[in-house]
Amino acid sequence: MCGRTACTLAPDEISRASMYQDRAGRRHRPQWRDGDPDKYRPSYNKSPQSNSPVLLSRKHFDKEAPVDECVLAAMRWGLVPYWFRENDPNKMQYSTNNCRSESLLEKKSYKDPLLKGQRCVILADGFYEWKRENGKQPFFIYFPQSQVQGPLGTTEGQVVGTSCQDSKNQGSEEGASGHAEEEDSEWTGWRLLTIAGLFDCWKPPGGGEALYTYTVITVNSSPSLQSIHDRMPAVLDGEEEVRRWLDFGEVRSLDALKLLQSKDTLTFHPVSSFVNNSRNNSPECLQPLEPGNNKELRPSASSKLMMSWLQNATPRKRKEPEEDAKDKGALGEVKDEHGKSTKGVGPLQKWLLNSNKRPRNT
Repeated sequence: MCGRTACTLAPDEISRASMYQDRAGRRHRPQWRDGDPDKYRPSYNKSPQSNSPVLLSRKHFDKEAPVDECVLAAMRWGLVPYWFRENDPNKMQYSTNNCRSESLLEKKSYKDPLLKGQRCVILADGFYEWKRENGKQPFFIYFPQSQVQGPLGTTEGQVVGTSCQDSKNQGSEEGASGHAEEEDSEWTGWRLLTIAGLFDCWKPPGGGEALYTYTVITVNSSPSLQSIHDRMPAVLDGEEEVRRWLDFGEVRSLDALKLLQSKDTLTFHPVSSFVNNSRNNSPECLQPLEPGNNKELRPSASSKLMMSWLQNATPRKRKEPEEDAKDKGALGEVKDEHGKSTKGVGPLQKWLLNSNKRPRNT
């Protein structure tokens, strides 16, 4: 199953990190659907019923758009089928947070959107899973970050740690066109996990705003993850798999199901039980747990500041450290072991840069 994720990028960063390719192999930066950036909030600990960034064909919203043109939307986790007749979607009596790939054609809630081509890709830094052995040990699971990743694939020849700010500085040095190049430059931050899902659009019987919701498709766990849990999200690895899953005009539903495979391409590390409480929303949730350290982490001043930012700040623009002196200790510039700035790099990347310990590569 998949019951908790993390997605800590701001809306503009998600747009840069989720560049996709069309049928001709051309790469594009997706734009957000109108109004949706305000519905999404970055979080270290996303649970069902929260809004997550989702990539899908623009044709679902605009019948005149090419089917291979994509758009970003904020959708609520937990599919509400279009035929649900209650006025309150929270009155659903069964869980639709996950759906098993083996039974997609057996249950009306999932069969209908599948056959209508309502396929989407859920974007996340990674997901959490709990190993039920001698208690419940949580793990954070994500794409390996040993190299700078292309948005939905891999860019060779670079090392993790090139920050967004470094890219901006480089662009400004290239002349007057630097700003435009910066906007369309290759994303060099955290490689987002791309998870196959289905979505539906529910409208209140009494009238009101349409609600877009999604479900995470799960498959049997890969060999490397079986020791943690017997199920895992259906991960799409690389731009071509993402394109084929979203292009419902070229790839029919039954053919798209062939993309739902157990992939042994993820890495993971143990984290503190701090993440068990879905109300805890701070970097401690995904901070690697030191071996043999079973002590539960308590919120630090830094994490409280970050939690306040996540809850109250406008997500369109991430606050820069120099804007407020009190933030410098928590979010200020850090040097890696080679003296290179890691400003703009997330907490996991800083850990990968500065720690001799590495997550378990699968």
